[in-house]
Amino acid sequence: MSDIANAILDAAERRIREAGYSGFSFREIAADVGVKSSSVHYHFPTKERLAAAVARRYTDRFAEAVSEAGKAGLAPAESWHRVFRKALVEDGRMCLCGALAAAAKDLPEEVRIEAQRFFQRGVETLVNAGLSQREAMKLLANLEGAMLVANALGDTAIFDEVAG
Repeated sequence: MSDIANAILDAAERRIREAGYSGFSFREIAADVGVKSSSVHYHFPTKERLAAAVARRYTDRFAEAVSEAGKAGLAPAESWHRVFRKALVEDGRMCLCGALAAAAKDLPEEVRIEAQRFFQRGVETLVNAGLSQREAMKLLANLEGAMLVANALGDTAIFDEVAG
């Protein structure tokens, strides 16, 4: 993938994590990257394809970060907690797929499928690490919910209090 395509994905990810799927336009992405809108359309013909590509990349990167935390000796739940916490505290942003999932019924199909894939892959990873399906779902719901409340109240300490 070209440097411009990656810059477009980065800009779209920032905007989606801040304002959701409806919170960005190709014109804004182009301005963020310093290219013309036609360049954004060249790499990603539709907003749906761009958002789906962002969600795919986010899911893969998130899974890689969780895997790295696990290799550092953390238990599965701790690995997930650490990656969610980093997103909220260090990056100051919501989980991209959580932000998308909040409006799942209004998303284009391709984007909705990619947001669902994040959660399906997460549950599968946690189950493969020894958690029951129920425990895996509860952990993801707790982390996403704690992140949402901390973000809404503008207090990241809430995440540690609720999800810790």
